[in-house]
This record gives sequence, structure tokens and C-alpha cells, in this order.
Amino acid sequence: RGLADDGRTVIVVTHSVLSLDVCDRLLVLAPGGKVAYYGPPDETLAFFGYEQWPEAFEAFERDRERDWAGDYLASLQHRQYIVNSTAQPHMGQAAPTPGTVARPPKAQSWGSQLGTLVRRYAAALSADRTFLAIMIALPFVMGAMARALAGSKLTQETAMNALLILCVGGVLTGAANAVRELVKERVIYQRERAVGLSRSAYLMSKVVVLGTITVLQAVVLTLVALLGVDLNAPGGEGVLMSPLVEITVAVALLSFTAMMLGLLVSAMVRKEEVTMPLLVLLAIVQVVFCGALLKLDGVPGIEQLSWLVPSRWALGAMAGTIGLARLVPGDLTADPLFKHSVGVWLLNMGMLVVLSALFGYLVARLLRRHEPEVMRK
Repeated sequence: RGLADDGRTVIVVTHSVLSLDVCDRLLVLAPGGKVAYYGPPDETLAFFGYEQWPEAFEAFERDRERDWAGDYLASLQHRQYIVNSTAQPHMGQAAPTPGTVARPPKAQSWGSQLGTLVRRYAAALSADRTFLAIMIALPFVMGAMARALAGSKLTQETAMNALLILCVGGVLTGAANAVRELVKERVIYQRERAVGLSRSAYLMSKVVVLGTITVLQAVVLTLVALLGVDLNAPGGEGVLMSPLVEITVAVALLSFTAMMLGLLVSAMVRKEEVTMPLLVLLAIVQVVFCGALLKLDGVPGIEQLSWLVPSRWALGAMAGTIGLARLVPGDLTADPLFKHSVGVWLLNMGMLVVLSALFGYLVARLLRRHEPEVMRK
């Protein structure tokens, strides 16, 4: 009713008679799909000659031979609510010349589409209680695990594991939010795209809503893990800001990039069921190629492959912030991306931005593949 009062046309198909009074018009179909009545709800039972709906339904089943549609065609209600209501008024204008095609209604602007999509998507997510519960719990659980590993101070024994858990938590948080979101709406997207939905507005609505949620989760994850922990950074300072702020920014950008990667996976697959196994595989790849377990620098092929792994750059940024090579000396931490320097830290963060943009571009191209052919432009 509220949607209708806002100027929208709402059609409801129902077998419930509890809220028919909120409708403007009621269409009753007799067996066979024939129109038995169309008009205001409060006139319906009187038209059929009954006081209760069950009596009317029983009559439909009992009197199969009765011409319900014919009775309605001959009725005053048909003349008033169909014939008179659908008659076109005389506009006093010259008739269009043969062959002229009326101009189609102007499409909604990109900004209007984006606003509508963002509101609709946010409302849909807020109504999904399971998603909300997981969304709230995940950063706290992963943050608590990282906190247990970090202890009260990052040391040679705890620093690498704590940063690795932050990477895993950031990746899982972002990717899990997005990995189902496009494939589950594919039919809706195709239908709306065919009537003028902007591809970029649709994708941007996902990025805005999921990106906001993901960044907030990443902030909670990092604060739960490291707030009050002695990060043992060189001189107690980060590269550009305080160590906790730098790590929080790195985890937030990692989670956002992982969210874009999750959207890419969702745009690639054809069935929603395969997204969860791919999410597990995605998390494993992030752990293996982040640089915490294997030496990547200088290994041909493996090093280049790791450039496409967001956790590689995020771990490098966090390691640079706390000077991991100083805390955990060795070949593994001698990686150039782990240096405590402004240039290296900005390179790591910049690569996360580049990967986010790359994944977004690929998602847009894959969305095009699922569109009606006439819309592929």
C-alpha cells in the first residue's frame, strides 16, 4: 500500500483475503482463468451475492457450468470499471500521420538508477537475518583469533602469524560478502537490463553497499585484533601514520579488493552452488601467495603470479609498517615489498587499488556476457 501511495503500480497475486481492503481494484478469476469480477474490493461479495469469501470460492467450484465471465460482461461494474475507465478521452489534437512512432518515455538518469538500486539492495540485505548475523560475527571471530596470536606485543614468534590471520580475515570478509551476489540475481538483472537498467549503475550499487559493509567489517576486525597491542614498529612510528591506522587502512583496502574479486567470481559462474567451493579455493590461494609461507621474491613465474593476489600487497604493507624484517629476520622477510619505507608502502597500497579497478572492469565485461544481445553496448 505504501509503494502504491508513492506513485508506483503494484500488482499482487494472492489467495489470502485478509488484506484485500487495501487494494484499489480487485480482479477475481474464476476456474479457467476467466474474469469473474473487476472493481473495488468492497463491492465484490455483493456482486457475487454472498456474505463471506468461502461461500464465493465454493460457488466457483460447485457451479462449473455457470458463465461467470458472461455475468460480469453484462454487469454495471464491467461498464463502469472497465469500459468507462479505459475509454480514451478526446485530446483535440491531430491524429499522428501513418508510420509515426511515438517517442519512448525518457529513461531514468544514471544517478536516479543508482540511488534506487542502492536503497533496494540495502533493504534486501537488511532483511536477510542470516547474512546480518554472519556479517556481524565474522570480523569479531577473525579478530579474536588474531588477538590470541598477537598477545600483548608483536614479537618474533607472534608477528607473522598475527598479520597472516589479518590477511585471511580480510580476504574472507570481503569475498564472502560478494561471491553470491551477482549470480543469484542474474535473472532479475537480465530482465531489468532489457528495459533500460544501466550496467554501470547496477555494478556501482553493489560496490557502494557491499564496499561500505566490507570496510566497516575490516575496521572492526583490525581493532579487535590489535587495539591495545604493542605493534613494536620502528621507533613506535609507521611509515606515514600511526602503525594501527596504517594496518587498518591496509586491511580495509584488502577486504575491498577481495570483495571485488568475489564479485568477479560471482560474475563468472553459472550456478550459485559452486561459489562456496570457489571461496575456499580463493582463501587458500591468498594464504599461499601472500608471502608469509613461501619465498616469492625472485622465483620466476611464482613471483609474477603473486602480483595478482591482493593479500600479497596487503601483507607487504602491514609488514612494512611494523618493520617485519627487523622482528623476524630471515630470507622470507627479506622481501623488498616488506621494507619500512614510504615508497614501498605506497606501492603496496597502490597495487591494491589497481587490482580493485581491474576486477571491477572484468566484472563489467562479464555482466555484458549475460545480457540480452541488443543491450551489449
